Amino acid sequence: MNLKEWAAANGVGYSTARQWFLDGKLPVPARRVGGLILVDQPARADPLETVAVYARVPSAGQQSDLDRQVARIVTWTAGQNLAVGKVVTEVGSALDGHRRKFLALLRDPDVTTIVVEHRDSFARFGAEYVQAALEASGRRLLVVDPAEVDDDLVRDITEILTSMCARLYGRRAAANRAARAVAAATEGGAP
Repeated sequence: MNLKEWAAANGVGYSTARQWFLDGKLPVPARRVGGLILVDQPARADPLETVAVYARVPSAGQQSDLDRQVARIVTWTAGQNLAVGKVVTEVGSALDGHRRKFLALLRDPDVTTIVVEHRDSFARFGAEYVQAALEASGRRLLVVDPAEVDDDLVRDITEILTSMCARLYGRRAAANRAARAVAAATEGGAP
């Protein structure tokens, strides 16, 4: 397949893939034929295996971070000799239980392997339960960077409060109520 098709299928921008090829960093074998760059897809270890890459960022302002995250995951996956069959990207909080694309990925029985960069990319809490459910159905979850990401505790508490406030008061007032709760706790809390 040509480089443009490979880039689109793997969720990587064409110019990024072309630069990787020129720098010798493309994660799959490729060669130039005339003016065309052809990519040799790695052979799948199991023809029935479908590998899906899942990448998520918390806000729309981090779209460039999302693209870089997809590139890192696809590169790692190719290094593991796995052919990516699907790339799923999403913008939303890890605490939000209404991520349609993530839920569709979990429901898809054809996806046998889900690859994420960090465990908290798909679930802030209860990741072990999701992983156990996948394993029970003969599927697996691969984490590129298994080291836990140390997030700011205040940010995590704010996300939890926002989620709870959204359920109690509606989404419009949730962020303001959570911010006031965190401010009240930090003002009168520690000496």
